[in-house]
Amino acid sequence: MQAKKRYFILLSAAACLVLLFSLGGLQFRAARARARRQQPRSRHGPQPAGNERPWPRFPDALRPFLPAEPPDAGGYDAQLSPRQKRDANASVYKGKRCRMESCFDVALCQRTGFRVYVYPQQKGEKIAESYQNILAAIEGSRFYTSDPSQACLFVLSLDTLDRDQLSPQYVHNLRAKVQGLHLWNNGRNHLIFNLYSGTWPDYTEDVGFDIGQAMLAKASISTETFRPRFDVSIPLFSKDHPRTGGEKGSLRFNTIPPLRKYMLVFKGKRYLTGIGSDTRNALYHVHNGEDVVLLTTCKHGKDWQKHKDSRCDRDNSEYEKNLGTETLNCKEMIRGLLIRYDYREMLHNATFCLVPRGRRLGSFRFLEALQAACVPVMLSNGWELPFSEVIDWNQAAVIGDERLLLQIPSTIRSIHQDKILALRQQTQFLWEAYFSSVEKIVLTTLEIIQDRIFKHISRNSLIWNKHPGGLFVLPQYSSYLGDFPYYYANLGLKPPSKFTAVIHAVTPLVSQSQPVLKLLVAVAKSQYCAQIIVLWNCDKPLPAKHRWPATAVPVIVIEGESKVMSSRFLPYDNIVTDAVLSLDEDTVLSTTEVDFAFTVWQSFPERIVGYPARSHFWDNTKERWGYTSKWTNDYSMVLTGAAIYHKYYHYLYTHYLPASLKNMVDQLANCEDILMNFLVSAVTKLPPIKVTQKKQYKETMMGQTSRASRWADPDHFAQRQSCMNTFASWFGYMPLIHSQMRLDPVLFKDQVSILRKKYRDIERL
Repeated sequence: MQAKKRYFILLSAAACLVLLFSLGGLQFRAARARARRQQPRSRHGPQPAGNERPWPRFPDALRPFLPAEPPDAGGYDAQLSPRQKRDANASVYKGKRCRMESCFDVALCQRTGFRVYVYPQQKGEKIAESYQNILAAIEGSRFYTSDPSQACLFVLSLDTLDRDQLSPQYVHNLRAKVQGLHLWNNGRNHLIFNLYSGTWPDYTEDVGFDIGQAMLAKASISTETFRPRFDVSIPLFSKDHPRTGGEKGSLRFNTIPPLRKYMLVFKGKRYLTGIGSDTRNALYHVHNGEDVVLLTTCKHGKDWQKHKDSRCDRDNSEYEKNLGTETLNCKEMIRGLLIRYDYREMLHNATFCLVPRGRRLGSFRFLEALQAACVPVMLSNGWELPFSEVIDWNQAAVIGDERLLLQIPSTIRSIHQDKILALRQQTQFLWEAYFSSVEKIVLTTLEIIQDRIFKHISRNSLIWNKHPGGLFVLPQYSSYLGDFPYYYANLGLKPPSKFTAVIHAVTPLVSQSQPVLKLLVAVAKSQYCAQIIVLWNCDKPLPAKHRWPATAVPVIVIEGESKVMSSRFLPYDNIVTDAVLSLDEDTVLSTTEVDFAFTVWQSFPERIVGYPARSHFWDNTKERWGYTSKWTNDYSMVLTGAAIYHKYYHYLYTHYLPASLKNMVDQLANCEDILMNFLVSAVTKLPPIKVTQKKQYKETMMGQTSRASRWADPDHFAQRQSCMNTFASWFGYMPLIHSQMRLDPVLFKDQVSILRKKYRDIERL
């Protein structure tokens, strides 16, 4: 009986083994067949047969037990490179492989120059205020042209800023409207501005229509969809962001040590579910209520209470500056009565400001931190930072990782105070240079595109990341940094040792005793004078050569173009030195005064240095800017009737300022000196420098009674008042800066022997 049982057990085991091997063999052969079908064919034909065969791909037995994953499980895949992830995101737009070489007609710009055309606004089309500001900035720039045949870049008048379908600013049927534009050409050489794309719940970066080969100037753009050196990442800015000018940075002076009341702050929404919720939901782990204050609120959206968690009541109470007593201990209650977390107060009293991602990658907190001189701590993985093509953000921000949130406090505490001060200073430079207004954001975008087109004269990283910035350093002037007045120290160069005097003549030469001839002789005797140019803006013909006095330096007489005031600031090829001594024909200066002014300018080559000073003030009764020539110790302008400056400002005056301001100057035959002071102060963020002047300078200069003298015109002063306000309106703010500094020679008027003084003649005048 037991033998039968043993035989039965052996027979059952053998049957099971046969069945097992038969089923396993079937799966093995099926997997091998799939592997052969999936194996890529070589482009060179079939490979020779060999002994090596690929490993079979067995089905994953645990796969059915894994939770189902959505198509995009957070956007992070360790097995894909950034380029593969960028290419895989084909649903955003079809031209994902576009680059300047393939989707932009560079030859068109080389024929016409870099000119931008804005489509005329169509009737009935609504345009948000922010987009109106963008279009106004383009139309007011030196790049704008109203002739599409002269343009190489085109901007839509259709509002593309807000492509969130739930937004009231959303423009419907944009796809058909864009395709109907006669110059669209599949988006080639077009630039599209966008701040918001996608909508709840995934907030994709799809703008809702096929952009073709157009470039995107987009906020909150990810590194996956960003097309390097084709798209431009711009900051997210609010509808209240000023069109021009903008507020200055909050760093009024460099405090040492550069630490503030709070080490790290944040105040904003907390998303309970969905995209962007992970980082902000974890901020409470870092918040200590003392020097690290990270406040969040759940109160936003219509149904926030449906998703509220156990921390919402406490977070909301602390966020609203009303700490409840139900859940707090005694110590916390006392601190709650004393602490009121006002956002603006926190922002301007913090060393670092946390900038976590929201629903989208970008955040308003970014620009707010820059303006407040609070070093941004970025927590937005995958965000292509604004203007990252040209701006080195490591000099102005701390780039964190959302996955390493708990390490942020220790990381920022380890940063040395010298580094903190440098970071804060750089935030102020970047804010005022590129981000303080919509106009600067737009112009920076256009300048970046222009640098891509004209690579041989493109700006380098030093220009973009050092004062005065890329917007004021025009590469068309020169490709050598030493030709600009801002980089002598960086290049280890000494300022120029010679100057060219440019005398503006408007009065006929009728006598050998005229002030212009005396001035010419005095300037020519200067040891620093290389040449003298007389700009003849008089209606009478040029005087004969023998009428001009003989001098040791060349004297060149040229006729001004159109005999207008702005012609005195044209970048004449005859000016061979970097330093320019600008003079009115009725100015009275001695050789000693010229020498001293030039030696002062060599220490301040980026500023205007000279003698006659004027000032501005705000008239509260008239609510406008006023102009004064009162003899005081305070000034904000040095008139170009007797001043030294770098010749680059001639080029900047001619090519940067709009034609409307220069036409106003020419029509009035006035205010060109004020406009030059506005320009230089806007570039340098510094006042001019006044040097020693003799007591009789004002009376001597203003006492000229020739009919051609502008100072004799009774409307002269009123015109200058009007110019001040027109210029301030165009700049968007008042760039002039007051100063009470006057530079005198060593031992000036000291009670010592006159023989011990280098500029002894100044005291005798």
